[in-house]
Amino acid sequence: MSYYAGFLAAVPADRKDAFIAHARDSWEVIFKPMGALSQVETWGDDVPDGEVTSFPMAVKAEEGEVVVFSWIEWPDKATYEAANARMMSPDFAPDMMEMPFDGKRMIYGGFDAVLKLEA
Repeated sequence: MSYYAGFLAAVPADRKDAFIAHARDSWEVIFKPMGALSQVETWGDDVPDGEVTSFPMAVKAEEGEVVVFSWIEWPDKATYEAANARMMSPDFAPDMMEMPFDGKRMIYGGFDAVLKLEA
């Protein structure tokens, strides 16, 4: 079964187009060439604030920011780990890597699929 990398970030609402362009570039320059199967980017539409925890609280969303939830599907954990090691290496710096949001507040991780149901 596939392996997934998940991401959560706060993006300034007025940078939506820049975020989409960055995501497209990331697919073409980084993820697809490294073996990813798919990339999904979602723009927060119904993301309520919480009292104890919430998506906005997790990324310390500020006024005027929208929470985005993204994931990349990899064929397996080994492919993900190889790509992740490459992306985290000091010599990895594609020209398009300036993110249109505060990357320090982005949260991410790798997830092992345990169930996938489709229509």
